[in-house]
Amino acid sequence: MTAPDDDLVPISVRLGEVVPPEDPEDWTRPLTWVAALGMLAGPIVALVWFLAARPSADPPLLGTFLVAAALAGGAALTGSTQQGVARAWTATLGAGLFGALAVVVIGVVMAGERAVEAFPPTLAHAFAAAVAGLAGAAAAAIGAGVVAGRAGRAGRALVPVIVGAVVAGAALAVLTARG
Repeated sequence: MTAPDDDLVPISVRLGEVVPPEDPEDWTRPLTWVAALGMLAGPIVALVWFLAARPSADPPLLGTFLVAAALAGGAALTGSTQQGVARAWTATLGAGLFGALAVVVIGVVMAGERAVEAFPPTLAHAFAAAVAGLAGAAAAAIGAGVVAGRAGRAGRALVPVIVGAVVAGAALAVLTARG
């Protein structure tokens, strides 16, 4: 039986020695802000677009392309804050997944009551931008893995951002092509 004081200590601490991180991430570092803003780039663009002028048309609009490119480019920017191939790759994909989910959630919230019986344009554009942005983030993750450790910080950011934005635009064009 454990002592009464041991019940207050988490099981993970009781089973082994917990070592605090040597250098915990804090919000005073510029790269922390770059990573956070990269993850939120697509959702911020979507929110601004949906607040300024909700889409009402079915075909992709400039805003749809901007959200997809911001999602992929922001994910690539987040990945560029990491050193090493695996970390850059996973950070880029993780940021892309988070951003895509946030964009779709914003699309649902901004659709309001129109989302009850029909598939509203706000959600349709958010979903298309999220899928295209994820395609761009996947391509950017590959680019981030290629340039990780081979380029300076600017090169680690610029190449994946461009690759991600271009692939996101192309994926959106393919997704929304009629014919």
